[in-house]
Amino acid sequence: MLDWDDLRIFLAVARSGSFVASGRALGLNHTTLARRLTALESSIGTRLFDRSPRGVQPTKAGLDLIEHAERIEDEVLAAGRRIEGQDGAVSGVVRLSTPEAFGTYFIAPRAHLLNAAHPQIELELAPESRTVNLSKREADIAISLHRPDQGRLQAARLVDYRIGLYASEDLLARVGPIETLAALRSQPFISYIEEMIDLPELRNLDRSLAKRCVFRSSSVAAQMEAVASGLGFGLLHCFAVGPHMRLVRVLPDAVEVVRSYWMVLHADLARVPRIRAVADFVAERVRAEAGSF
Repeated sequence: MLDWDDLRIFLAVARSGSFVASGRALGLNHTTLARRLTALESSIGTRLFDRSPRGVQPTKAGLDLIEHAERIEDEVLAAGRRIEGQDGAVSGVVRLSTPEAFGTYFIAPRAHLLNAAHPQIELELAPESRTVNLSKREADIAISLHRPDQGRLQAARLVDYRIGLYASEDLLARVGPIETLAALRSQPFISYIEEMIDLPELRNLDRSLAKRCVFRSSSVAAQMEAVASGLGFGLLHCFAVGPHMRLVRVLPDAVEVVRSYWMVLHADLARVPRIRAVADFVAERVRAEAGSF
């Protein structure tokens, strides 16, 4: 008889290819995890992984088991979603996944307002530039840069936002005013590490503008600090730029990218009170401050 907890461990190792990484994700010591998998293999009389110094790879039997284990995982998660929150209490943990700029510069500074309204909710904010799988419960609510095209998901456009070109006051004092796109081409630029971006909407934003990149980061916050330091020009989220940063919008009529934020929830969780409360809070704050975007 296969045990779901053993299958959960098996899936984590199969997906990460590493005992250390999957142990960290599951909160287990990697030696304990390896021992559990060895016991699973012994109980079913089949080797599930080939082990090497580079990590682990599923065997043919392991690949076959992945298909069954993922179907079981889907059913377990679906059952949890269906019955979760039926007591109506507005309390508990809610994980909100967002693009980095939205989470860092909009949600985090306003989290105290959510706490004041719902003190029994524990908000877990995950601001990162990657796509999450709501069906696998990687998050309860996701703010996405596009409308999802599959899955039992509810999606609504939250707001359109602008990305503009910025430079520090100090940098502009050194190089002089930038009045044309041609003049911009010779200036130092700050951008993303493109191969580390999981969201296609963030790629190639500056290809037509920049000729010389002097700093790259996968972090929006790091890019903003580098621009503020006077290192170079950068494309930044307009709503995230505060007056204390002493940043100047450059060529606003010529350089502007408009994107949209979408709020996405799994249909089975949309009426869970604590999740509904967080979703409503985000929507209400965005509506109240729509002009800043």
